[in-house]
Amino acid sequence: MEKLVINSYEEFAAHLGEELGVSDWMEIDQDRINRFADATLDHQWIHVDEERARRESPYGGTIAHGYLTLSLLPHLWEEILQVNNIKMLVNYGIEKLRFVHAVPTGSRIRLVAKLYNISNLRGICKTEISFKIEIENQRKPALEGTAIFLYYFE
Repeated sequence: MEKLVINSYEEFAAHLGEELGVSDWMEIDQDRINRFADATLDHQWIHVDEERARRESPYGGTIAHGYLTLSLLPHLWEEILQVNNIKMLVNYGIEKLRFVHAVPTGSRIRLVAKLYNISNLRGICKTEISFKIEIENQRKPALEGTAIFLYYFE
């Protein structure tokens, strides 16, 4: 899919209420999970102990950390949207975040994003993006919420 290209606040605002795009699928493998565990010091067995997870986990194997899945939001977001003519982008917050479904190791995920709200705060473009990170072949998403970004247009 081609990225949506935005060059100004007005172009962004023209997409209010619309789906902005869908990212490519991305596989979540055990190596990525292990590296995230090392980076965050979160080595809970359900994420990193493949043998125990096969025996004891209700998922039949290891699963990705919820925060690992969430941390991929900026990367997946950049696959959907290219915003030009900005000095800076700030991640301002996330509202109504819910971890809906575990992501089994080996699954593929993707981002679906919609422009929920947009406002001009004295020259700063505040966007509220409703998003879901979907799991391939799963009815429920891995997580969903509303991401708030501040775009400082030149």
